[in-house]
Amino acid sequence: MNVNTLAQAIRRVTGNFASANIGVASVMRALAILTLSVAGTFATNASAELPGKWTSRAPMPSSRTEVAAAEIAGKIYVMGGYEKNGNLVEEYDPAADTWRRRTPLPKPLHHAGAAALNGKIYLIGGYISGVGPVNTIYEYDPAKGQWTTKKPMPTSRGALAVGVIAGKIYAVGGVTTDGRNTSANESYDPIQDLWSKHAPMITPRDHHAVGVVDGKLYAIAGRINGNHNRSVGDNEEYNPAKNRWSTRPSIPTVRSGIIGAVLAGRIFVFGGEYGRHTHANVESYEPLRNKWQGWAPMPTARHGLGAAVVENSIYVISGGPQPGATFSSVNEMLTP
Repeated sequence: MNVNTLAQAIRRVTGNFASANIGVASVMRALAILTLSVAGTFATNASAELPGKWTSRAPMPSSRTEVAAAEIAGKIYVMGGYEKNGNLVEEYDPAADTWRRRTPLPKPLHHAGAAALNGKIYLIGGYISGVGPVNTIYEYDPAKGQWTTKKPMPTSRGALAVGVIAGKIYAVGGVTTDGRNTSANESYDPIQDLWSKHAPMITPRDHHAVGVVDGKLYAIAGRINGNHNRSVGDNEEYNPAKNRWSTRPSIPTVRSGIIGAVLAGRIFVFGGEYGRHTHANVESYEPLRNKWQGWAPMPTARHGLGAAVVENSIYVISGGPQPGATFSSVNEMLTP
């Protein structure tokens, strides 16, 4: 609906009001409907104008949420999450658009962090249902189909986020055993099987996203003490060379239960939840320009999802389509 069409519609409503002596309440209802129509049209047009192309891919065999995902050698591994067998591992081959089962996790985990390094996957922390946050770290060798237990993390936590810098995996934030947030920033060296502690996050939180660009880590959005009604938009940069955090522009759409993926110097943030709503929003932060940009929304709104980059596309997999413990097998690909 353009401006001229809107003006004509308003004239019709007000003209009818004058000629037929329609009550004020009726006119207000008509104008409210008209306003919603205009807003919906503008929103649709705005979404259509945002960059990025989405393509539906083969759905994951299982339906899950609160998963962890990582990419190695062009294959994507989706691990754990909420479902009846929380130790499930499924491998996706984007080239063939096919899935297959792999060696299950040593223990059922959800809300864990995952990172790929030196041809192996590291699954860090998370929750075990009925137990709470854990400090375990498991190494997976896809070539051997084998999981190995490594030295535990100093701080037990779930709903954390992880990123790789210079051969080390940094684990930041999350919820600890007392049900409250931790600002812990701890790095794992797989070669030495050694953990180190670093400067804590400025804003302790959980269900946030992490991205690494040019040797710096960015912790984005999230929630306070596991409460999605207390989501935040904070964006904080960690410089390991200086062991120092600094603030950056907040994400435009406040949300938590999100996932991040880095492509072409941008940190893409997908989905999430806030209050009673699940988000389809996609926004990227480019540290070089210190700016946020909006992208075409996901076809399926979700939280608790996984994401991984293969070549020039980002695959966004699984997640809850409604707030809380809901599940999906959705697999959607964004090509920016």
